[in-house]
Amino acid sequence: MDGQRVVRTYMLLVGLYTLAASLIWSVNTLFLLDAGLAVGEVFIANALFSAGMVLFEIPTGVIADTLGRRVSYLASVSILSATTVMYLVAAQAESGLAVFGVVSVLMGLGFTFYSGALEAWLVDGLSAMRSDPDLDGVFARGQQVSGVAMFAGTIVGGLLGQIDLAVPFVARAALLVVVFLIASRMMVEVGFSRQPLRLEEIPAQLRLQTAIGISQGWRAPGLRLLMIVGSIQGIFTAWGFYAAQPYLLDLLDRDAVWIIGLVTAGLSLATILGNQIVAVLSRRCGRRSTLLIGAAAVSTVAAIAMGVTSSFALAVAALFALAAALGVMSPTRQAYLHEVTSSDHRATVVSFDAMVGSVGGVGGQVGLGAVSDARSFSAGYVVGGSITVLALPLLLRLRQIAEPADHLGPGDTADVDSTCPAGLPREAGIESLPVPTLIGATGD
Repeated sequence: MDGQRVVRTYMLLVGLYTLAASLIWSVNTLFLLDAGLAVGEVFIANALFSAGMVLFEIPTGVIADTLGRRVSYLASVSILSATTVMYLVAAQAESGLAVFGVVSVLMGLGFTFYSGALEAWLVDGLSAMRSDPDLDGVFARGQQVSGVAMFAGTIVGGLLGQIDLAVPFVARAALLVVVFLIASRMMVEVGFSRQPLRLEEIPAQLRLQTAIGISQGWRAPGLRLLMIVGSIQGIFTAWGFYAAQPYLLDLLDRDAVWIIGLVTAGLSLATILGNQIVAVLSRRCGRRSTLLIGAAAVSTVAAIAMGVTSSFALAVAALFALAAALGVMSPTRQAYLHEVTSSDHRATVVSFDAMVGSVGGVGGQVGLGAVSDARSFSAGYVVGGSITVLALPLLLRLRQIAEPADHLGPGDTADVDSTCPAGLPREAGIESLPVPTLIGATGD
């Protein structure tokens, strides 16, 4: 296996995973409402999904850093397929919030096995082969592959949902079986030495990996600020995406699930646009913090705009602007993380970062779900968007710190002269999940 094959395999697995996952993203909230849950209960179930991610991020990081990235990825695919079937069974049985809540926690477990594992597999393989591609380009292409996969998945999911809201769930579970078979054949560990993990050693490993997450993540000033920002933005984004499904249908005043599928698919194009903005501005602006501050401001304005408008078209435009802004922030902030994190503990630190972000998602979905249940979805967007303003002073502080990870590496220069005379560092990305990017990596 050479470097190009590693990259191709990475792109294939990112794309297939996103395609399968995205089949239900345009109908998930509508499915839960149709299963008999109240609005507030839907977001409690989603909050329990986020809580599952908080609970399992560090333990699954241990699996990825000991038993291997391949084991972690395959576990994610298996659990995600099984819990998708459980959702169908729970809906057919009209089981209520308690059962959906348990399944949501297990689904969170599935996504935590994915978090950080595939990207660590890519970087490990390229490092072992001493392959030095433009990682900016690799990760940006990964975002684009995911965007295309999401575009296809959400359109197909919306069309299938127009037939019956359960059909996209059946299709997702079946496709994930195919993904498992492909990944088990193509995903070969390169540059990673598997370590034995005995059951009696797990508590000690958990303490060790937690300590690593704190020492290499939380105690690093720049990463700590980014993690807090991620948690603040997660308060809104974890709720905002799923609330858009019933909210836009209310504004449209039509029971047209396929239109919501098209809107959700459009989010993938908006995400790709955000990725392209990173590619353009990285040649003109020498600091990651510049992109982060600008994108965070746009996302705040867009979120509030969704709440104050009564126009379906304007709300969709604001949602697309929000997706584009988050498409800029995701690869940029994750590049910062990779540059300051050692290879040995990359998966654990990425998982720790995702865990902190999920904490905001838990509170946001419960709190904003209660606001939307008691008042309206529009009120939830205004309140949630206003909360994200708190991220801006933290990003300004990140800019003041001016760590090396905020700049180009030594010897690199910008492609063009400008008032920002440098570009983004070469490593500017993470494996992409466009909708989880929008919702803080918490997609059912």
